[in-house]
This record gives sequence, C-alpha cells and structure tokens, in this order.
Amino acid sequence: MNDTQIKASEYAKAGVDYTVMEPFKMAMIEAGKKTLTFPNRRGVFINEDVTHAHGAVFEYRGDHPHIWCKTQEDLGNKNWIAEWMYENSGENKTYYDQIAIDTALMTVNDVLAQGALPVVFTDQIEASGSEWYADEKRAKDFASGLLKICEEVGMALPAGESASLKYIVNPIPPVKTIATLSGCTTGIIAPKSRLITGHDLQPGDHIFGVTSSGLHSNGVSLVIKRAMELPDKLLTKLPNGHTLGEEALIPTRSYVRLIEALLEAGVNIHALLPGTGDGVGKIAFDKRPYTYRIHSWVEVPQLFQFFHEQGVGMENCLKTFNWGVGYYIFAPATEAERILALARQTGYDVADIGVVEEGKRQVIFEPENIILPPPGE
Repeated sequence: MNDTQIKASEYAKAGVDYTVMEPFKMAMIEAGKKTLTFPNRRGVFINEDVTHAHGAVFEYRGDHPHIWCKTQEDLGNKNWIAEWMYENSGENKTYYDQIAIDTALMTVNDVLAQGALPVVFTDQIEASGSEWYADEKRAKDFASGLLKICEEVGMALPAGESASLKYIVNPIPPVKTIATLSGCTTGIIAPKSRLITGHDLQPGDHIFGVTSSGLHSNGVSLVIKRAMELPDKLLTKLPNGHTLGEEALIPTRSYVRLIEALLEAGVNIHALLPGTGDGVGKIAFDKRPYTYRIHSWVEVPQLFQFFHEQGVGMENCLKTFNWGVGYYIFAPATEAERILALARQTGYDVADIGVVEEGKRQVIFEPENIILPPPGE
C-alpha cells in the first residue's frame, strides 16, 4: 500500500470516504446531463463542454433585453421526517424523490417573485457522514426527483456539491444519518421590463391566494415536535387515511406555470409573494403602512386542522403554516377576471381573498377574526 492509499484510508476513517460517496455523485451527474436542454425554451443554453468542471456556464441567445435573478435557499428540517419514515414506516420508501422537489422549489418559487423564470439550478448537499451517500435507493430517488422537477419548470442541473461534514451535521435521534439540502436557482427576466419589485403595491389592490399542496417546507419543526409527542408519532393516522408523515411529505407545489402564463399575457402584477416563513402573517411583507384585509379563504389542509385540534392556537397556526395558500398575487381589481381565468387554464386553484388598504401594517384575518402582526413581530 502506497502513501496515497494510506492517507485516503485515514481520511475515510475520519468521516470522508470518496469511494462511498462516488455512486451518489455519479447518479446526480447522470440526472444532470438529462436536464441540460430544458432551459432552451427560454433562450438559455448550457455550455456542455464544462459540465465536468467546478461551475455552470450558460448564455442567453434570445432577442430580449434581459436581467438575471438568483436565489439561495435551504430546505430546513423536512427531510428529517423523510429519514424517520424511511426507518420506521415499514414500507422501504425513502421519500427523497419528493424531498428533491421540495429542495428545488424552495428557490424556484422565490425567484418567481421578481418575475424571473428558472433556468439553472445547482444543489448543495452536506451529509452527517459518507455513509449517508451509500444508500443507492435514496440516491436514485433524489436524482430522479430533481430530474422530474427540472423538466417540469424548465431548468438545468449542470453542477452541484456533495460534502461529508461529520463534525458539523448531526441529526437529532432517533434519526441516525442525514444531510442538509439547499440549492441556488438562477432565473431570467426577459424582457427585463417584466421585473416585479413590489413597489407598485398600493391600497385598492386585490390579494389572490393560490392554494398550496399542504405543508410545503415551513412549520416543519413544529410538526416534528408535536408529532413525536404522540403515541404513534409520525405514523398517526389522519381522517383521510394518510399518516402524519405521509401528509407532511407531500411535495411543495410549483407556481411556475401560472406565473409564466400571467407574465406572457401581460397581466399587471403589482407584487408576488411565496407563502413561506411567518405563515399568513407574511402577507404584510411590505414595510409601508398598509393593512391587508382577508375577507375569505381557501380549504384548509387536514394536516393543519389536525394540529389546531391538538391544541396549537389559531394565531400560532396562522403565523407558522401557510394554512392552505402557497402563493400570493397582488394586482389591481381590474385584473381579477384575467387572473382567475388564466389560473383555471393552467390548472391552479386561485381565490380572490382580500384587499390592500391604507392603515397600520398588519393582516386582518376576518375568517377567524384575528389580527396578525407583520413578519418578525
């Protein structure tokens, strides 16, 4: 055995074993190669000669003046639920095809808020040890999930990072191994006149709520805490027959198709807002003294109703969960008919749920007669 082999063996014992990690990396590379033409529909082309290198090279070949938007996001704790279910559900299901969709859409849905359409995604995975990468089933599921969502939204996966951080990433038991999952999405705004800054938001604007698929990726820590206090934990059955774990792991909904249709139709959008951190309270995102009066709402997913019935107060629910709305559109009343029609055409459930008013910065949630403070308060 030569010196290089001895050093590699010692490094593996220290927690970084590239021979164990290599199959995962190859699965991701193979999935990524299949995505490279997906952004061509938006005039963006990946340079395929450097996909083996340490970065993604791409260019816009369209005719419009354009600008770029980039967003970085972390999935948070959601894949802790996937790991627990993989170990305890008895179904030998990793759920990582769904987790991959969540990981990508955390950033994709954010770039949309500026009127940008996704074209390039890079992922970053930091595992608690090399052994996490050794599970071929999990690796294939994660890679196939990324391939699926990249094709759906029209973006490429030309590069990424997979690391082993034994001394930093340590899951809370009973989960034994885990990885933190994050990513970066680059979106294009073409023509650049489609940029949405939110500055046009004004009193009189209508608030449109686009339904979520469920939990998405916010409020997960509360779900874990409460679920693990129950006798059957994440295997607790809901009225619809699903377990808590299954319901929590329903993938995030993509809003690309809807927002792209609105932009293509020239709808006058004053602001776009992902329904993420701070729940319904996030509606008061703008720093100006505006009141957001919510007069009606959508159907509330069973998962949220369950935790409210388990003792989580309504205000806490509204400030933690999306409560059934995953995206908000702010637009003049004159655009209501077009927004609702385009939503139906693209397969989204959208409701005209409120109006922006002059006044104290807050959300008046009339369906529950509750006033919510803005994010961070």
